[in-house]
Amino acid sequence: MEKQKEDCFHLGVKALILSPEKKVLLLKRQHPVKGIYWDIPGGRLQQGESQMDTLQREVREETGLNNICEVHPFTMVQTNIRIPVLEGDVGLIFSIFLINIAESFDPILSDEHVDFEWCTLLNTAENLKKQYPSEFIEKIIRLGSN
Repeated sequence: MEKQKEDCFHLGVKALILSPEKKVLLLKRQHPVKGIYWDIPGGRLQQGESQMDTLQREVREETGLNNICEVHPFTMVQTNIRIPVLEGDVGLIFSIFLINIAESFDPILSDEHVDFEWCTLLNTAENLKKQYPSEFIEKIIRLGSN
């Protein structure tokens, strides 16, 4: 029997920022390869960072939001994204946190993003379904029933 090669993954940390009106902050990104698409704030861990360090850094860099008070683990999903590395590629797993905020705000966008929108949960699910696995999309929709 032939031994299968192990698959390696990078960990990305993402923020589902939810307003009291149950609207989610989406950021529009213009990517040289993927084109224009909607996403939620986040990025990969840097060496020596914890998930919370990464979450706070990415949210601050991509939205200008400094005070993250109410954070809850939301879900963890394996994506179909492959990232080129020296010896082939690695997969990407997202650790997604729910951040409840007291009121909507106008984010200060990073150079990575060209626009933002506060979307209903259904619009969020529709805008993210090309980028994220179905189990994550379904969990966003279920947030509306809580």
